[in-house]
Amino acid sequence: EVHEFCTLKYNTQFDQFKKSDVNGEHALPLFVFLKNEQGFKDFGNSVKGLAMRAMCKLKDANYKNDPDIKWNFTKFVIDRNGNVVKRFEPTDDMHSLETCIQSLL
Repeated sequence: EVHEFCTLKYNTQFDQFKKSDVNGEHALPLFVFLKNEQGFKDFGNSVKGLAMRAMCKLKDANYKNDPDIKWNFTKFVIDRNGNVVKRFEPTDDMHSLETCIQSLL
């Protein structure tokens, strides 16, 4: 469905990856590993973070204790040795992500 949307709306003609499960019983083993290494911490106190917190709380009152990926664009930083260094939520400041990556170079 993603491929069809991109092809029809933007006339894309390149190969695309398929959509993958990151949570649940069909989650890819990579994401199971990443979530176990760096569980969910928080969305922060920005306006977007507060909105995300409220949305997640409506779906699951215990969302804070569940390592599942809550929303698109959660990112994991992995060092050269395969250690999962940090998890960044979509509400995190991208400068923090950049700083984290630069510290590992």
